[in-house]
Amino acid sequence: MVRTAPDRRACHGWYAGSMTGPVRPPVAPMLARLVRDLPEGAVTYEPKWDGFRCLAFVDARGVDLRSRHDRPLSRYFPELVAAIEAIRAGRGGGRAEQGWVMDGEILLAGPGDFAVLMSRLHPAASRVERLADETPARYIGFDLLADGSCDVQDRPFPERRGALEQLLPPCDATISVTPATRDPAVARTWLEARGVPIDGVVVKADDLRYQPGRRAMTKVKKLRTADCVVAGYRPLAPGVVSSLLLGLYDEAGALRHVGVVTQFPREERARLGAELDPLAVPLAEHPWRGGFTIGASPLGRLPGSAARWTPDMEHDWVPLRPELVVEVGFDQVDGDRFRHPARLIRWRPDRDAASCRLEQIL
Repeated sequence: MVRTAPDRRACHGWYAGSMTGPVRPPVAPMLARLVRDLPEGAVTYEPKWDGFRCLAFVDARGVDLRSRHDRPLSRYFPELVAAIEAIRAGRGGGRAEQGWVMDGEILLAGPGDFAVLMSRLHPAASRVERLADETPARYIGFDLLADGSCDVQDRPFPERRGALEQLLPPCDATISVTPATRDPAVARTWLEARGVPIDGVVVKADDLRYQPGRRAMTKVKKLRTADCVVAGYRPLAPGVVSSLLLGLYDEAGALRHVGVVTQFPREERARLGAELDPLAVPLAEHPWRGGFTIGASPLGRLPGSAARWTPDMEHDWVPLRPELVVEVGFDQVDGDRFRHPARLIRWRPDRDAASCRLEQIL
């Protein structure tokens, strides 16, 4: 692949403090509140992408990519910087040449999961260059904050989207505008999507103004469920449950640690500990006596998610006979584990633990 390398100073966002546009960093992106049912009416539906949220500040000095929490991202994605600069340079004399500010998502251009995308955040410049070729990214824009010298945040969403469509090329593999529809039937197909980096639908009302940092949009995510084995728990205090350790059996019959449940009412934690302690077994009699691991991942350990434990580590969990089954709700899966703590839905005394298979979440 032949690519024009962007100015290295631009890749590090060196000019951010002297940008000349009407909207300058830091800007907190507009957020969405979660609902389970798809609203209908005078709204636009867009896929909810599973990548890095990213605000792109573009002016004559260059391109500054910022994360949701204002972390500079330009140095990690030189191919995106180059592609955006090419758009600006190719629109000489117009508003695009002056610059713009857009909200969007960074995704992988090819196959790969969220962990692969996370690996792009590497400190070594040589590795950044190599990963830009091996696992290139793309940017999907879905809102516009500034257009040339005009701050457009107070304009209705359809007007902002129309201006964004004029700025970005209609058919570009690297920089594009997100798909959109006003048909709820089409939006429901996005809710059912599997194997693509879509994890729901974002709903934007026609009169929606861009409101930094506020949950002014609506997001719809379908809650998936799985029946999991309760293989242990981590105590908050002796006999008091902090979290349940969840497992599922793979094709080889091994019990794999896939995640945790962490949210319980305070009074429930002691009662649950009293019910689970009779199932406690010595570690030597437990399927995880040799440790439980998650695959190597640039994600590392997420707070409350599936973790890694080996016998040389402190024994901070209580092994249980793998007999109890619990139905849990979850949203996203990374490989073979829940990205976030699961939500307890109900206990399943009617379910045989041996029948709880890993394919439920794959």
